[in-house]
Amino acid sequence: MADRVHPGDSPAAHTAPLHASNDNNNSGLPQPGTYVVQIPKDQVYRVPPPENATLYKNYTRRKPRRNCCRVCFCWILGILASLILLSAIAAAVFYLVVRPESPNYSVQKIAFKGFNFTSASSTISPVIDVTVRADNPNRKIGIYYERDSSANVFYTHIQLCDGALPAFYQPPKNVTELKTVLTGSGIRLTSAVQNGLVVAQSHGKVAFLLHVRAPVRIKVGSLKTWTITVKVDCDLTVDKLTSDAKIVSNDCNYGVDPW
Repeated sequence: MADRVHPGDSPAAHTAPLHASNDNNNSGLPQPGTYVVQIPKDQVYRVPPPENATLYKNYTRRKPRRNCCRVCFCWILGILASLILLSAIAAAVFYLVVRPESPNYSVQKIAFKGFNFTSASSTISPVIDVTVRADNPNRKIGIYYERDSSANVFYTHIQLCDGALPAFYQPPKNVTELKTVLTGSGIRLTSAVQNGLVVAQSHGKVAFLLHVRAPVRIKVGSLKTWTITVKVDCDLTVDKLTSDAKIVSNDCNYGVDPW
């Protein structure tokens, strides 16, 4: 920064007359009793004041970090968008090539034993033979039905029998009938439930719920998926509770638990 010029140190201040002419006043030169401070232009724009030096340093240090975070965030968004796009393309290609269809399930036959309501005892040990029809309509998908499945029969939320389905492999375009025996032991029924079964049987319409859960693996070509759970719930109505019972209505709902 240039040195300050004081009026007392300037030679012009001692020699200039007190009544300067108008020409000298209009010349743009400093007048007596004033001083001029000259600051280089580059220091005005580039050098911060001393009291703001700390703030300036902090700002210059943080700015690259913010830019780096923004770049990383943009990269992450780009990668996620690419993965979503590739997954959508792969799913579309798989659907167009394989054309997957949901399997169909229904109850073909059912027979009852142990439903004797003539005795005074309110405890029964029922046995129900069930034949389930599994239809795999897919042309390129096979289904492995694995162990640890479960099948239960309920009447008004009371479990009467339980059991399991056999393990087997169902190839594409195949229909298989699965036969299983469901048993119950020492099932205690209230008088209201017994009377309800007797009345429903007299009308030829006894309603039950068949609840099936089966772990399966899907095979596409030489590839197999992880184990998923097939859920089948069938609302059944039979005419009587004997070995020659006939199915009046049969409505099965199908679902999948992928994990």
